[in-house]
Amino acid sequence: MKKITILGSTGSIGTQALDVVRNLPEELSVEVLAANSNVELFAKQIKEFRPKLAVLADEAAYKKLSKKKFRGTELAGGRQAFIDAAAFGNSQIVLTAMSGFAGLEPTIKAIKARKNIALANKETLVVAGELITKYAELCGVKILPVDSEHGAFFQCLQGEDMRKINRLLLTASGGPFRGKTSDELKNVTVKEVLAHPTWNMGKKITVDSATLINKGLEVIEAKFLYDVDYDQIQVVVHPQSIVHSMVEFCDGSVIAQLAVPDMRLPIQYALTYPRRLDSPVESLKFWELNSLTFERPDFKTFRGLNYAYSSGKLGGTMPCTFNAANEVAVNAFLQGRIKFLHIYDVIEEVIIRRDIFTPTLENLLEEDKATRRLAEQYIELAY
Repeated sequence: MKKITILGSTGSIGTQALDVVRNLPEELSVEVLAANSNVELFAKQIKEFRPKLAVLADEAAYKKLSKKKFRGTELAGGRQAFIDAAAFGNSQIVLTAMSGFAGLEPTIKAIKARKNIALANKETLVVAGELITKYAELCGVKILPVDSEHGAFFQCLQGEDMRKINRLLLTASGGPFRGKTSDELKNVTVKEVLAHPTWNMGKKITVDSATLINKGLEVIEAKFLYDVDYDQIQVVVHPQSIVHSMVEFCDGSVIAQLAVPDMRLPIQYALTYPRRLDSPVESLKFWELNSLTFERPDFKTFRGLNYAYSSGKLGGTMPCTFNAANEVAVNAFLQGRIKFLHIYDVIEEVIIRRDIFTPTLENLLEEDKATRRLAEQYIELAY
């Protein structure tokens, strides 16, 4: 029986992870649940899975939760309690399913407690890839990717010589605006942006998928997960989302991982690795697949992808700057304060104006704060 911690249990990845646990009651048990502020759903999760510790980061939400009674579960609240939950108890693996920069400190805490990481919080590797990989190596910790694309790479590379990789072919659905021009995207609504054609995800990652910035974040993530050069990571638009990614080797052979688009599959593989177990995920019906198509991404329209590559290549604190600027811009768009294409403008303005520093934890925390201030100032002045 493997004991797990889920950070971000009420979000899209967290709830699907709990579906995996329900399907494998003899293999997985929940040691810790942590979330932000969804009291009602969180309370239901506590009653069903009976973790030893349950934490809400939002203190007002925690006060409401603390009025409820739960048998055998310790309750805690606040940001520091959320971070500390990553190192709690006898969990063997911590699923980092929260969104954004907020995942950095809990992930480091878990690694230092020598707990393996099932990484769904890609921003952790984007902003602090050098630190995270160094800590993981020093502590003997495995980082197991949960993104469908990185889960695909991970499976394709089992038993392979990493030195023989030619290219990582990172697939992208293209989002709801594949094939659109900048002129056609000037006045798209939040509702249109959130209508992803393939995946059901949280709002922030859905906006990132529409801008293709999510794919840019995954490019930086791939750099640190697989220790390859950025020139070896190629984005390929694949609207059917059946091929989840591919690896090309030095001899020209390409190995791909295919499955129906269901996040429970990569979540389960990360949580149960190195074992491969039965799952409720539907099997592919190849005779019903009319076609599998592949296209080059449109770097001109979806220019955030360019910013991701350039930020990654610059290194230091620049990927942190890129990520923070994007988080602020996406939030402003969801609030109706800026238009869709302004997300790119905010990112461009901020990364031009920020210097690059050595990526220590202190510098990264400061850079995140400074970038957010600058991005907010720019939005207020420009829009």
